[in-house]
Parts: sequence; structure tokens; C-alpha cells
Amino acid sequence: MAKDLDKERAAIAAEEAKLVERKKQLAEKERDASLKVIEKAGLMKLSLEDLEALVGRIRKLGVEEVQRRLAA
Repeated sequence: MAKDLDKERAAIAAEEAKLVERKKQLAEKERDASLKVIEKAGLMKLSLEDLEALVGRIRKLGVEEVQRRLAA
């Protein structure tokens, strides 16, 4: 019985490791997609200084406030 429990624990651990890897891959895909959107919008053409200033303003106001203002 103890061997069966050990096998079950090992199987669960292996599944958890696979899930962690899948989550990591998904996060990388999401990051790549986000960067493509940013690049498509032309934001990658900004100087580093201008991009930092823009991101700082967005951070200060909050994303929701920026979206509200842009929608108006």
C-alpha cells in the first residue's frame, strides 16, 4: 500500500512539474503577443526616455483612467 501511495505522489509531482512548465510557456507567449501589439502601435519607435515618461504617466494615472480619458 505504501508503494502505491508513493507512486501516486510521484505521478502528482510529475503532473505538477508539467503544469508549471505549461504555465511558463503560456506566460512567454502572452509576453511575446504583448510586445507585438506594442510594436505594431509604434511605441517601440519612441526613444527610451519618451517611452519611460509615457509609461510613468500611465502608471501614475492608472490604466483605467488612461483608457477612460482616451475614450472620451
